[in-house]
Amino acid sequence: MRMRNKPWALDYLKTHSNLADVEMTYAGNVSDFFEDNQDLHIEVGTGMGTFITTLAKNNPDINYLGIELDKNILIRVVEKILEEDLKNVKVALLNAADLKEYFNSDEVDRVYLNFSDPWPKNRHEKRRLTYRSFLSSYKDILKQDGELHFKTDNQGLFEYSLVSMNNFGMQFKEVNLNLHLNEPDDNIRTEYEAKFSSKGNLIRRLKASF
Repeated sequence: MRMRNKPWALDYLKTHSNLADVEMTYAGNVSDFFEDNQDLHIEVGTGMGTFITTLAKNNPDINYLGIELDKNILIRVVEKILEEDLKNVKVALLNAADLKEYFNSDEVDRVYLNFSDPWPKNRHEKRRLTYRSFLSSYKDILKQDGELHFKTDNQGLFEYSLVSMNNFGMQFKEVNLNLHLNEPDDNIRTEYEAKFSSKGNLIRRLKASF
């Protein structure tokens, strides 16, 4: 998701440094970013923040950290955190390729990937967030019983991800090819999800562990 560039975006985020880490201040010390020492779930690619802020509101006993590369998007996420007065959700301006530089090994309880860029061209395979180098990062930062949850409407990316994860030796706990048919109670619709579903696109979800 790309937004119009806001020249003041970085300054805005820095004024809310209690919610947004834009300089990797908490790299290696993520627990210091939060008021309470609780399980940690991360979302790689926040969208406009509906998913992660809803999770945080519904689960005050879990800490949530949204990872996003676009500072303009993070403005809206921070605004939602402030609107809801949430204490257990933060954001970090971070490239997904740098997860192992930010988190310690065995630190994260769950990773969410929601409607990631499919990068459909073969030459861009290494950019897909379910490519083996990213899977290696998730495995490193996740606890032994941690899980990866992945949602998309893109059939090609979903099929690619199933093969990539299987080849990596992951164990599938759920593979749902039509999530909104008998939609599970634990599903929280992202902005993209609502948009694509309204157009008739099937939403796919999988849950897996290493």
